[in-house]
Order: sequence, then structure tokens, then C-alpha cells
Amino acid sequence: MINNIKSVFSIKDLENLSGIKAHTIRIWEKRYNILEPMRTDTNIRTYDLASLQKLLNITLLHEYGYKISKIATYPQEKIPQLVREIISSKNAKNHAISSFKMAMMNFDQELFFNTFNWLTAEKSFKEVFHQVFIPLLNELGLLWQSETITPAHEHFVSYLIKQKLYINTEKLQVLKPTKTDKIFVLSLPMNEIHELGLMYIQYEILLQGYKTIYLGESMPIENLKELNNHFDNITYVSYLTIQPDRSIVNQYVANMSSELLNNSNEIWLIGKLVEHIETENLNQKVHIFNSIEELVSQI
Repeated sequence: MINNIKSVFSIKDLENLSGIKAHTIRIWEKRYNILEPMRTDTNIRTYDLASLQKLLNITLLHEYGYKISKIATYPQEKIPQLVREIISSKNAKNHAISSFKMAMMNFDQELFFNTFNWLTAEKSFKEVFHQVFIPLLNELGLLWQSETITPAHEHFVSYLIKQKLYINTEKLQVLKPTKTDKIFVLSLPMNEIHELGLMYIQYEILLQGYKTIYLGESMPIENLKELNNHFDNITYVSYLTIQPDRSIVNQYVANMSSELLNNSNEIWLIGKLVEHIETENLNQKVHIFNSIEELVSQI
């Protein structure tokens, strides 16, 4: 329950979580009394989870065309009721992201599963991942950087998303591959622990009918080379988020090229660090992707 969780937010936290500027929140408070902040001894506004939930609901209504002056006149219970009435496939994304955020802030597994089940009643897992999970994960990165959420919040929701990925990936892994012209080997560099993106790419590759070998995090290049003794036409896929260090990323790619490429192999690279790769010196069998969508279109 909300009252059992002791969480206090600043107005900046509310801005980061809702997308509504702190300045606007203050105006809404002053003019329409939509939130009732608590005050510290030094008169700084603080907010509880109930205030966050209310603001996320108001934000959805506002995006849907309701005027703040009108929302302010509604009794407390009418706002969530209206939100439930207007939720449709058109605005499912925003509502779902808000619900997943509340599940995260409350460490509420049941809310996460209920929201996920509600989404998958209408959408495929692929649609849910692209339309909801990718934007949510991008937001989580920013919320973590701004210290609005703690690593505990991020780990909680990331683990639940991983769980859904495992379940949906296994459904595809048991099927016989329909395409045999190449095989995909997926791994992360040493000390790279951000594997959600790579896990999702595996799901997309399997969806296209290819065989995958998933090796996961902290995989040395010399260990990858072993795969060349077992398979032809390998596409090595790696996701570079925080490793290798940007100062050596070009040397790392050069090492991958010399160790793993032969006449038929390719290397596909994606992640934040690819923007530091000097493309003019790349082997033509090394391909750089700036988004999951771009990579998926090449499978």
C-alpha cells in the first residue's frame, strides 16, 4: 500500500518523473490547489507517493485535453476514474509508463504484472517492448542520473523486464530455426553489465527465424574466437554501453576485427559508445548501429 512506503520527493523529482516543469507545478498548486505539499523546517516543498500518483494522472488528463482549471474542481476520486475511462490504445503507452513508474517507486510487483498483462491483451510482446519498455528504460537512465531514483528502483524494474524477456525468448528458442544462412553470437565486453538491450536483440533475431548463441556479459574477445572453430557465417553482436573505456574503444574494435573476422563473419556493434568509433578506419564487415530499430531492420 502507498502509505506503507516512506518516500519523499522534491519538486524537481516530480518534474523528472512527470515531465511537467517545476515552475508549472508551482503555478498549478498556487492557482488551483491541485497538490498539497508538505513543508520542511526550512519551508522547502516535499511530496509523498500519493501526490506523485495524482500528478501522473493529472498529466495524462491534461495531455488528453482536460483543462487544469476543470480538473481542479473534480473530487479526489474522480481523477483516477476518468483516467481509467479514457485509457485506450491511443494513450496506452503514456498510461503504462506512468503505471510502471509507480510500480517501481512502490516496489510493487503486482502493479507491474497487472500493467504488463493489460498491455499484452491488446499488443504483441514486440510492440510492448518498442512502444513502452524502450522509452521507459531511456527515462530510467535519466532518472537515475538525476538521482530521482536509486539503483534499487532501477534494478527492481529492470529485473522484472528481464523476466518477461526470458519467458518470451524461450518460446522462440524451442522452435527450429527457419533461416540457416548465418548464426548470431551475442556477447558483452569485459565488465559490461548492461545486458537488457542485448537480450532484446536476441529476441528479435529469434523472431526472424535465426539461431542465436547468447554468451552474455564480460566475454573476452579471445574466448569468442573459439566459436569460429564450430560455425561458419557468424555475425558477432555486441552492445557497448559503458565498456570498453571510450579512450580504447577504437583499439577494442580493431582487436575484434583481427581476431574474429574471416571471409564470412561480420561484427555488429550498438550502444552509447559507438558514437566514439572512428568509422573511416573500420573494416567493411564491421557495422555500427545507432538504435535497436536500425539494427533490427538489418536482420
